[in-house]
Amino acid sequence: MPSSGENKQVGCWPEDVGILAIEIYFPSQYVDQVELEQFDGASAGKYTIGLGQAKMGFCSDREDINSLCLTVVQKLMERNKLSYDSIGRLEVGTETIIDKSKSTKTVLMQLFEESGNTNVEGIDTTNACYGGTAALFNSLNWVESSSWDGRYALVVAGDIAVYASGNARPTGGAGAVAMLVGPNAPLVIERGLRGSHMQHVYDFYKPDLSSEFPTVDGKLSIQCYLGALDKCYQIYREKAQPSLEKEGKSGPFSLENVDAMLFHTPFCKLVQKSLARLVFNDFLQDPKPDMAEGGKYAGMEAFRDLKLEETFFDRTVEKAFMTCSKNVFEEKTKPYLLIANQVGNMYTPSLYGGLVSYIATNSVSDLAGKRVALFSYGSGLASSMYSIRMSGDTTPGSALHKVAASLADLKERLDSRIKVAPAKFADIMKLRQETHHLAKYTPVGSIEDLFPGTWYLTFVDEMHRRQYQRVPLTVEAETTPVIPTENMETTPLSGKRPSAIAPEPTPVSAPTM
Repeated sequence: MPSSGENKQVGCWPEDVGILAIEIYFPSQYVDQVELEQFDGASAGKYTIGLGQAKMGFCSDREDINSLCLTVVQKLMERNKLSYDSIGRLEVGTETIIDKSKSTKTVLMQLFEESGNTNVEGIDTTNACYGGTAALFNSLNWVESSSWDGRYALVVAGDIAVYASGNARPTGGAGAVAMLVGPNAPLVIERGLRGSHMQHVYDFYKPDLSSEFPTVDGKLSIQCYLGALDKCYQIYREKAQPSLEKEGKSGPFSLENVDAMLFHTPFCKLVQKSLARLVFNDFLQDPKPDMAEGGKYAGMEAFRDLKLEETFFDRTVEKAFMTCSKNVFEEKTKPYLLIANQVGNMYTPSLYGGLVSYIATNSVSDLAGKRVALFSYGSGLASSMYSIRMSGDTTPGSALHKVAASLADLKERLDSRIKVAPAKFADIMKLRQETHHLAKYTPVGSIEDLFPGTWYLTFVDEMHRRQYQRVPLTVEAETTPVIPTENMETTPLSGKRPSAIAPEPTPVSAPTM
């Protein structure tokens, strides 16, 4: 493993701090949104066209936030052949709370037991869908601080998004993303290019601790999302302008200066409107917008003197700029809604599902040197916009090449899921509602349908202590080490490399305090 002396750069910033490896987990079952429209008696296209959703992943009573995070962390560690000793910080961003005291991070420490590594900073971070980004920022700050001891930080974003039956239910989803953070990364977080907006508002919140369901003011939530997007983009653009000028480029910073624009995605149609909103921002800030026939902003003269805060629900403005921004959306955002469209809103991992989609749907040569802007939003509210610069090294075996290779099976994994009929889906949601936080309880959901390597809940005792097992890895695990292995141990769990076929799972307890 890397020691403090090996990785720390004394007297200067660590170089190219960012994401070294990334892993995603989503449930093995989904419901088709066309079939759900029919089952719910909704008009054709309400979920698929109106919301822009195709499929929605969901969990049975066999999976909870702890099992999702256990699964994605172990998958990342195994795929990259990492030692648990090499992790010095582990932070979880989630709003799926099953215990008001004990963090999911402490549950994940069970994976570290064989290594003997208990010197791992970080706990859980919570604010709606923003927790994963907060955990990432905290980890970046740790690596760039005097507290850093030379080891990697591990960021986990995971959630189960469920709603009561009705119009909001199709905007659910579930999943987890794990990211390894450190220096010399192929995905470099651009230092200093970050704009945040925080505000007190009740747009989406969960005051009923006995239920998984949120309380939502839908119209207010959309207004808050778009308002936060405006604020963050304005701040980010101001900070990015000097770098643009340093590169010898003229004019105000705009979406033309990023290669992809990724968003937290409650539903895909909102993202299309949000991209149009950014083009509207660019139009208002451009001192000399080209409004001539055939120009970039042709026909937009009537909107020149509008104020952003007066246009949140102006359908004329929305329609005009969705048309104006169509090509930009098709090029820089739509292709990277793959996970959002096929899995749904995963809450904290939602934005990072977009990053996974971006990497998985581009060749290494197309990724090289690109700048990706990301907008993170969590109701209540907390929001940020920042950017990632991709490494320019495309040689075989490079860090960027290995990250891309690790996600090459994404479409295959999506296609291998099991489609569940809406009636069965409704029954599973009813069971989750009835058994949420129930103790003593033995889950009844199918284990056979889970992906190999998935952790699942086996029992909740009368003191709410949860026990888990792992589905055996019945096929040879593909491992693509992303991280440089010089001067570090490369076998996890106290030097024991996992076999291709895992042993029979051993129950693991997660006592609640």
